[in-house]
Amino acid sequence: MTTAVAAPFRFFSLRVVRTRRLGPSLVRVTFGGPDLEAFHSDGRDQSLSLFLPHPGQSEPAVPVELGDGWWQGWRELPDDVRAMMRSYTLRSLRRGPGVPTEVDIDFVLHGTDPGAAVPAGPASRWASGARAGDRVVLLGPALADNRAIRFRPPADTDLVVLWGDETALPAACAILESLPAGLRVRAWLEVQHAGDILEPATAADAEITWLVRDERSDARPPSSSLALDALRAAQLPAARAPYAWIAGESGRVRELRRHLVRERGIDRGRVTFVGYWRQGLTEEQLRERAD
Repeated sequence: MTTAVAAPFRFFSLRVVRTRRLGPSLVRVTFGGPDLEAFHSDGRDQSLSLFLPHPGQSEPAVPVELGDGWWQGWRELPDDVRAMMRSYTLRSLRRGPGVPTEVDIDFVLHGTDPGAAVPAGPASRWASGARAGDRVVLLGPALADNRAIRFRPPADTDLVVLWGDETALPAACAILESLPAGLRVRAWLEVQHAGDILEPATAADAEITWLVRDERSDARPPSSSLALDALRAAQLPAARAPYAWIAGESGRVRELRRHLVRERGIDRGRVTFVGYWRQGLTEEQLRERAD
């Protein structure tokens, strides 16, 4: 296949190197391949597009020529042939002299257990059964600084406020690990199960609060006030120049942004908000609405 540049992004042909279960709902998949020598990113919440094969396919079906017209070419493939595209964030990138370059992507698993109330989506099904050698295609950055990086705190930031659900957990943990010593951080991270709680290492003066939803349910989070109640009850440190990053379910993100701007008085220009998914809609449905 051709790996043409869709500047500043590129298509990468990758293979699974290994997988690791992080918790009841989380699995880390490590990818490698010669194409990754051209992969570059300085972002901690770097957005990616992952193309997955349908069951029975040995590799994802994408247009042969992946140039500027890749989107139209991909859409014109038959529905039962066209690779499934899903949006993810980069968890980590490793490269060094004499060692293969690798990237990690963390997947949230929903509906993969027998008898689950909500059936698994295509990405959950794929990730739960991923094995070394499985092939995927990744649309990612060829330039380290690119428009798919959202976490950009101004230089004068003296307090970072973070919130994310499990879909934002890879980015939130990578952000926490990247922050400098002494920077004050207040973070709220929401997961389905207590077993999904991770321990990101950070030099920052970080206070991390984990919000655990109903462990009896395998469903994605319903509309609830868990996150909003937690932030409203919090006593934030006094700050001259706070910066907030909130990511996850789009309805929750809107509520929290409104709280931070209207109730906390944080300058709206210093609040980065990203809706990674929307309750009740698949990624295909969201894409159709955008079209």
